[in-house]
Amino acid sequence: MRLHTVLSVHNYYREPGGEDKVFAAEAELLRRAGHTVALYEDRNDRIENGIISGLAASWNQGTYKGLQALLHARKPDLVHFHNTFPLVSPAAYYASERLDVPVIQTLHNFRLLCPGATFFRDGHVCEDCTGRAVPTPGIVHGCYRGSRSASAAVAAMLSIHQAAGTYRRMVDLYIAPSKFVRDKFVENGFAAEKIAVKPNPILSDPGVGEGSGGYALFVGRLSEEKGVRTLAAAWQDLSSVPLLVAGDGPLSPRWPAGATVLGAQTHEEVFRLMRSASVLIFPSVCYEGQPMTLLESLACGLPVIGSRLGATAELIEHGRTGLLFHPGEPDDLVRQVRWAFAHPEEMRTMRAAARREYEAKYTPEQNYKALIGAYELAIENSRRKKPRLCA
Repeated sequence: MRLHTVLSVHNYYREPGGEDKVFAAEAELLRRAGHTVALYEDRNDRIENGIISGLAASWNQGTYKGLQALLHARKPDLVHFHNTFPLVSPAAYYASERLDVPVIQTLHNFRLLCPGATFFRDGHVCEDCTGRAVPTPGIVHGCYRGSRSASAAVAAMLSIHQAAGTYRRMVDLYIAPSKFVRDKFVENGFAAEKIAVKPNPILSDPGVGEGSGGYALFVGRLSEEKGVRTLAAAWQDLSSVPLLVAGDGPLSPRWPAGATVLGAQTHEEVFRLMRSASVLIFPSVCYEGQPMTLLESLACGLPVIGSRLGATAELIEHGRTGLLFHPGEPDDLVRQVRWAFAHPEEMRTMRAAARREYEAKYTPEQNYKALIGAYELAIENSRRKKPRLCA
């Protein structure tokens, strides 16, 4: 089967994030391989008050008509959805299905199981909404944008489409970026055979570093779920180890001596910092799907000291490509950092192992092959559906 044209659909949030990068990178992977990529995009910054109603998030008639027109015009082999929330809405699945176009959806986050999309609340992992026809805890706690009314809109969308069987019937294949994400959705009723695991893509090789800078590095958003408080607390006892913090965000803890906050950096500068760092610190206290930062660290041959949580524990093998510590425990992080800086020979071995991990699993060539494999499976699943489903 020759895949000619892919329609890639994405709803941008107000703040740029990893989902945007994956959307752009996969489109570029396809173009490089000679495929035609059509785009359907929408942006949350056009919402006047920042909050959309439950009705609009559940069914956007404008999207339904607009996507149908684009499907008629471009006649793609399949539609690949990245984010549909909130403006694209699940109406887009029905538009694709009505025109007999296979549908694939990447599970970038946990939105279909959790109104907040993160399984994180009040500083800890939370799965209170799983298994409920209506995710009322998410409404009570205002898990979306800190607003009960906005959370109710998300909950309405999830409840309506769960009851209608939208996520079960209208999507031919889901892509999970890690086994952890796949398992979490299977635990919550999604069919295992309809979820393929494909890593997030790295478009170009950043090159291997020597780690000659002698510092630890944190790259990411300065926010509660990223474990920034754990990081700052650990460095109260690690002042002799230089720490560079590349990122910005709403959380500004009291940084101890030894920590230098660089602010947000360009992608190229982050790669330079990674190549020179001794170790990357990844202290996240929430479930991570498959952080691009960790994949990029492996590509640079940079060992990671990360939380034993979510996909981090899947990506990093303790003692081989990095070290793991108990999430939210600064003392355990201190122990791992001290061990790393006291054992340079072992860390050099880990650097080589981290790079081999990238070469074995995460090159652009391997990612493209996995993406095409997922597309072929989605098309096959679509063909097996009898009778065809219509809106």
